[in-house]
Amino acid sequence: MKYSKQLSAGANNTVIALSDTEAAKLFIGDTRSDIGSEAEKMKFANAINGLVVKFIRLDYNETLQAEMLVMERIYPIDYRAYEYEKRELWYSVFEDELNELHKAGFIHRDIKRPSGLEGMSFDNILLTNTGLRLIDVGISALKSQVGDTLFEKYLEVEQKEMLLFRDYFLNR
Repeated sequence: MKYSKQLSAGANNTVIALSDTEAAKLFIGDTRSDIGSEAEKMKFANAINGLVVKFIRLDYNETLQAEMLVMERIYPIDYRAYEYEKRELWYSVFEDELNELHKAGFIHRDIKRPSGLEGMSFDNILLTNTGLRLIDVGISALKSQVGDTLFEKYLEVEQKEMLLFRDYFLNR
């Protein structure tokens, strides 16, 4: 379904612009049960650093009959317009911040989409005027929820995806 001010649409949700500073991920039908979990994971990551898009509030839109996860609206820019050295710096900061999240017990789990899934590879990592940012923490996990064994497995996969992202972002 197309929405007014639609920014993106994935397999389960659509993101719309609410204003110049806010966007909302819509939860309609069966996806509604995920909204609280996603909000909690965003808040957890936001308390560690600014890598994950900022959570603002949960809300409801009567017109759309949708629960909304309201977050900061970010404006992606094209990394290819910047010099290799600047991209290296952005990547280094991104890697440090992601490692900080990992140490705190947060794993994103969707750095690189497997082929065959909707969306492009690395479309959850956006370059903004403040550096690289992560969006869509829907399948992310907290160590306190999944335990040590699963967390370590997820971490191993994410570290491999980071190497792929590094080559992609630095255009190697």
